Amino acid sequence: MILVTGATGNIGAEVTRALTEADVPVRALTRDPSRVEARPGVEYVAGDLGKPETVAPALSGVKGLFLLPGYPGMADLLAAARREGVERVVLLSGTSAASGDMNNAVTRYMAESERAVRESGLSWTFLRPSAFMSNTFQWIPQLREGDTVSVPFANVPIATVDPADIGNVAARALLDDGHEGLVHWPTGPEALLPADRLRILGEVLGRDLVLDAQPDDVAREEMLKTTPVEYVDAFFDFYVKGTLDESVVRPTVEEVTGRPPRTFEQWARANADRFR
Repeated sequence: MILVTGATGNIGAEVTRALTEADVPVRALTRDPSRVEARPGVEYVAGDLGKPETVAPALSGVKGLFLLPGYPGMADLLAAARREGVERVVLLSGTSAASGDMNNAVTRYMAESERAVRESGLSWTFLRPSAFMSNTFQWIPQLREGDTVSVPFANVPIATVDPADIGNVAARALLDDGHEGLVHWPTGPEALLPADRLRILGEVLGRDLVLDAQPDDVAREEMLKTTPVEYVDAFFDFYVKGTLDESVVRPTVEEVTGRPPRTFEQWARANADRFR
């Protein structure tokens, strides 16, 4: 039995899919199981990573744990996992964790999560993927209004990765020996600017889409409407100051899964209905 936290999110859902395709029973943690459509081989259970005591009951009989970062009480949760006989944990982290810059809010919660897992006594693997292709879903409200998409950081190329590929890498790290103590860096097969992704998406949708590159001051103002200032500062540190380079293409997905990572075009075609 594998416990997948965040099981209805973009990444957790793909980890769940990959495990069930491997005929492995999954216990899927979500805040409200009543809102989830049942799937064969998946036991949906209620729990909130922000409240570790609600997760502890789901650890019974579990051998592997897929864990999201950045939640309070992670050390206590990991201690409970060890007591219940969990043997290995795969943590979703981020590329910036490698820098160790604790002044950056995003880096800090990734690094603190990695430290908690390292100190837990459990066998561990970290995933530090580049930005997700599914972040493109943020464009949907604008695409419903017209053909122009306004984006921040328009000059930053990123080797965005399909969440399905992250899920496949996570599944292999949970099920196969040889991943203990390793850091995996899943990326997509090419670095793309936002304009490249928008052009490809437009071709898939049959629409002539136009990119509006936000000036940094406008981007900051827009982001602050929905995002705490410390995280806005973190993204500006990454993408304006340039402290994070996610343009690097790595062979991780193919090395771990035996299959090349999906292109952005493949992802866009698979998810085209979401944009229509």
